[in-house]
Amino acid sequence: MTENTDHDKSFKSRRRLQWQCRRGMLELELFLQDFLTYDYDALSEDQKCKFEQLLTIIDPVLFDYLMGMQEANEPELRDIVHTIRTAHQQRLHNHS
Repeated sequence: MTENTDHDKSFKSRRRLQWQCRRGMLELELFLQDFLTYDYDALSEDQKCKFEQLLTIIDPVLFDYLMGMQEANEPELRDIVHTIRTAHQQRLHNHS
């Protein structure tokens, strides 16, 4: 692939993820959008796949996962939820 084609693919992928982070719950949307903006690029390819898998979960369940009120059944989803929660807590701590 050429560099432009890779860039176009990456741009389209990012736009798709931004759209998938849009949620019916504003709090959840902000949580996910912040992670996508500030932390997503540092993930491994496997973690990125798990993040995308996480985005297929319905809002109330995903909200419970990210707020720590419920734990995901799948270990790989628990890992990405932990990564997102940790990144969010670090951002909050850095802004204090």
